[in-house]
Amino acid sequence: MTPDQCRAARALIKWNQQRLAEAAGIGIATLTLFENGATAARPATVEVLERALRDAGVIFLDEGEGGGAGVRLRKG
Repeated sequence: MTPDQCRAARALIKWNQQRLAEAAGIGIATLTLFENGATAARPATVEVLERALRDAGVIFLDEGEGGGAGVRLRKG
């Protein structure tokens, strides 16, 4: 998951940074640094963020066939 995907995913499910940080069990400062690209997040941090967003219904799309990485909502 990229910082751009993280921000886009939050927007899709209408979560602010505080809500995602709480759902992932990390500090809001850690999330802010990751989303701003200010620092490379540890793999474990990205994993808990991605899991929290997936649990909320986000699907992560990889780059492919001329398109960039993205996100969408799971049906139902």
